[in-house]
Amino acid sequence: MDLENKTALIVGGGQTPGETIGNGRATAILFAREGATVFVGDKDLASARETVAMIEAEGFLAHALALDVRNEDAIAGFVKTAMDETGKVDILHNNVGISIAGGDARIEDITPDAFDLLVEINLRGMVLATKHVLPHMRAAESGVVLNVSSLAAWKPYPLVGYKTTKAAVIALTEQTAAMNARYGIRANVILPGLMNTPMAVEARVSQGTPRDQVVAERDKQVPLGRKMGSAWDVAHAALFLASDKAGYITGAALPVDGGLSVV
Repeated sequence: MDLENKTALIVGGGQTPGETIGNGRATAILFAREGATVFVGDKDLASARETVAMIEAEGFLAHALALDVRNEDAIAGFVKTAMDETGKVDILHNNVGISIAGGDARIEDITPDAFDLLVEINLRGMVLATKHVLPHMRAAESGVVLNVSSLAAWKPYPLVGYKTTKAAVIALTEQTAAMNARYGIRANVILPGLMNTPMAVEARVSQGTPRDQVVAERDKQVPLGRKMGSAWDVAHAALFLASDKAGYITGAALPVDGGLSVV
């Protein structure tokens, strides 16, 4: 069990409704299977509770909390709850992100309110969560911060809010790694490519494109097997980076993309 006796905070551990599983939920389940006590935070408490119910049904430990990443007090309370319950925070996994659902658009069409919302949720929330776990990790002289960016940060992507905020997440991760290595803290970032997750697929279906068409159009773009990845691919990458097996890795950006970044 790679995370035995670890405390892991999953920010965004519920998910958008859909036919498949989301990155945060899959990561929470996998971390629990590997021995971590998991704290699942999500703005949709019912969805966080669904994740926890799945974990508990397998006999593992988890807690669900309501968490709006736009609210610093809520983030501080989330971290405090984990500290009160277990006395430590070993892993912070920042998974929250939105694009189309937040009003993202091409630069000529983006509204200030939509752009501000994307910055608040995709970037500022990660900054604040990191801010509140670092004192505990520094005191312990160990810890792992994992951020979820997107391959959109590296590849052409038409919507300005998502691309710019996800690129900033990489810079945030690099700075976190550089400023905290002396405390024994590692920070790495995952860049999912085209994934068959509710956030990616359902948002496009809601705009009127049939699901089969959305899936087929995305599948054919992926070099490796002409098939999108799943949330479990992201979860397994997160597990590796959170574990001692990645103990000499910090400041890295890991694409999980079926080869899309190299074509």
